[in-house]
Amino acid sequence: MSERPVRVLIVDDQALVRRGLAKLLEIEDAVEAADGEAADGGAALRMLPSARPDVALVAALMPLMDGVELVRRLSDEYPRIAAIILTTFDDDE
Repeated sequence: MSERPVRVLIVDDQALVRRGLAKLLEIEDAVEAADGEAADGGAALRMLPSARPDVALVAALMPLMDGVELVRRLSDEYPRIAAIILTTFDDDE
């Protein structure tokens, strides 16, 4: 009997990044993208009841509600959902 895949909600303001991450998740048998994607923290919070993710993969910098605030809210309101923050910097240092 196989366990159900880990459901991941992708939260990033860049549509290309969201699609790319979803494609990468498709490769893994034990992981699946949750239904829908969110472009900011507020949209992610509104999606949680229907998306039912186990993990939120969250960009640190987003408009309206950034990833840090979203993770804070997830911790308070949805403690069963794990969060992973993604970030990139142009500065090598």
